[in-house]
Amino acid sequence: MAKLYRIITSLWLTLTIVFSLGISNANATGVYDMPMVSAGEAVWVVDEADTLSRATEAKLDGMFDQLAHSTGTEVRVITLRRLDYGATIDSFTDDVFQKWYPTPEEQENQVLLTLDTLTNRSGLRIGASLQNLLTPDIAESVVKETVGYALKNQQYNQAIVDAGDRMIAVLSGQEDPGPPEIQELNIEGTFSTAEETDDGIATIWVVLLVILATVIPMVTYFWYVGFPGS
Repeated sequence: MAKLYRIITSLWLTLTIVFSLGISNANATGVYDMPMVSAGEAVWVVDEADTLSRATEAKLDGMFDQLAHSTGTEVRVITLRRLDYGATIDSFTDDVFQKWYPTPEEQENQVLLTLDTLTNRSGLRIGASLQNLLTPDIAESVVKETVGYALKNQQYNQAIVDAGDRMIAVLSGQEDPGPPEIQELNIEGTFSTAEETDDGIATIWVVLLVILATVIPMVTYFWYVGFPGS
């Protein structure tokens, strides 16, 4: 009976592992899962992670469409829930960029921003003719600061909109507005320090011990002698 139980348990664990791996692979997103988008096509947002609101998508569509008409520069955004096994956000971005824009001529005026909601990492690929505007330093700041700051609180909509606003400004020839200012909260005086907490606890214990030292002898005395009036 014990042997049969061990066999059933082993089979159950095996099936659980296989089933879990199957679900993980099913939810993963690879380059082959991406719809084909060509240069010049008015598709600006591919929200595979289903994490952007309709209002955000509409805003991004309007921003990127206006940029394309005024400058010829095309910015597109991809969100996904998780990457395929072995892929990184940078390799995924590069692969999709190459799939969508296979020739150097098609790649020149293209920008692709990707976001993985599982790891909260983003990737950015920029066409050769735009790298004098969207320089490597600015690109790194967009990924790590503009997008990264909002992702700390899982503010995906804000992260993409902020990144879009900043890139559009730079790609339109305006001065780089830089990353959003980080507002530091002043919590001084709101929470007790460790030393203050320890001092407070020590004071409470002293008060309790004084009370007990006073009350216990009195109760003991009257217990044996008798309470007044009894």
